[in-house]
Amino acid sequence: MTDPRRAVPRTDQVLADERLRSAATRLGPTLVKQAVVRAQERCRAGEVAPDEVADVAVAALPVSATTLRRVVNATGVVVHTNLGRAPLSGAAVEAVRTAAGATDVELDLATGQRGRRGRGALEALASAVPDAGGVHVVNNGAAALALVTRVLARGDDGRDTVVIARGELVEIGDGFRIPELMESVGARLREVGTTNRVHLADYASALDDSTAFVLKVHPSNFAVTGFTSSVPARDLAGLEHAGRRVPLVVDIGSGLLEAHPRLPHEPDAASALRAGADLVTASGDKLLGGPQAGLLLGGAELVERLRRDPFARALRVDKLTLAALEATLVGPVPPVRAALGRSVDDLRVRARAIVGAWPAELVASLGAEVVDSAGAVGGGGAPGVEVPSAAIALPEHLAAPLRAGEPPVLGRTVRGRLLLDLLAVDPAEDAALAEVVRRAAGAGSA
Repeated sequence: MTDPRRAVPRTDQVLADERLRSAATRLGPTLVKQAVVRAQERCRAGEVAPDEVADVAVAALPVSATTLRRVVNATGVVVHTNLGRAPLSGAAVEAVRTAAGATDVELDLATGQRGRRGRGALEALASAVPDAGGVHVVNNGAAALALVTRVLARGDDGRDTVVIARGELVEIGDGFRIPELMESVGARLREVGTTNRVHLADYASALDDSTAFVLKVHPSNFAVTGFTSSVPARDLAGLEHAGRRVPLVVDIGSGLLEAHPRLPHEPDAASALRAGADLVTASGDKLLGGPQAGLLLGGAELVERLRRDPFARALRVDKLTLAALEATLVGPVPPVRAALGRSVDDLRVRARAIVGAWPAELVASLGAEVVDSAGAVGGGGAPGVEVPSAAIALPEHLAAPLRAGEPPVLGRTVRGRLLLDLLAVDPAEDAALAEVVRRAAGAGSA
């Protein structure tokens, strides 16, 4: 009996296929060879004919050399942490492509001498927040707060204590907590007030010679209501001990640089600085709508002190982040801001157009309908704030096949129905969303 393994084409023969040779240039030889090996294994198992191995390998090739996949965010959450938070604008994506090669990120082309790293991004950030005398960028929001704490509360001058309200000792995601973060870089915390209420007198009575600074943190992903009180930054900015004004650091978290009309209670960097904050820390990949980055804004001398500290080197951002951040600040409206600016009337029109593009029998079989919805900011921004939106209601069982589609479409389930909320969906993705639903519905009925 002839061994069926003899019929399996050799690896070098399959790799000689022009389609696979071209893919190796684009994806690299490792991924292409893996696809060929899997196809050969299927051939040995009798699932694939020998002359089909190359075709099967080509069909199994990944779209790109990363396992990350583009998805359509129809969850209604604008800044979705599990989906990478803020999607970048087209200008930011193009800036990343430019920065991917050799660039003048740390070179002055006019003189040929070393220049300030990321000067364009820093100038754009300074221009966006004129109230800041100095600006600096690190690799995320937690890093910004860690750098501030490390430099101001290391204890060299006997000051290693940070005063913070108990209700602001928040967990920032994936189990990371503000107090543990700060203690990990050497600070001691002095908690004041209670979980729901704190007064200016609580802060004042906690100050002593060991106080490095007072920290005010915007609560992330929750809101405390009812019998509550907190102290605004403008009052904390006036605190003194033994004739010395105690520095105030405000962590606004979400990266809102200036007040937004749809988010009247969300803190922003400009307002915090005008209220007297010495330093403001924030994230770049939330309401700013840019890449993951930690922003530091405040007095010029203080920010320069932070920038020159050796610990700042460990938190340095790369050229891709600097490029994307600059383009976000000076370029067109980024997707996050565009989503927050969409009217519910326009969203309803888009939803009706998507449903109207499907055959009548498909709409009837799915019970598809356009419904009003309530989206959310997400990413720790504006907790509890509902953003008016519109969605397409479908059967709940379509959630899994839609996630398996190309591109994957993610919605949310509400009372037994799957809602595809259009708040965070770019209008350019409407056609793809409609087609994925059409295919998923067809596969489900097959």
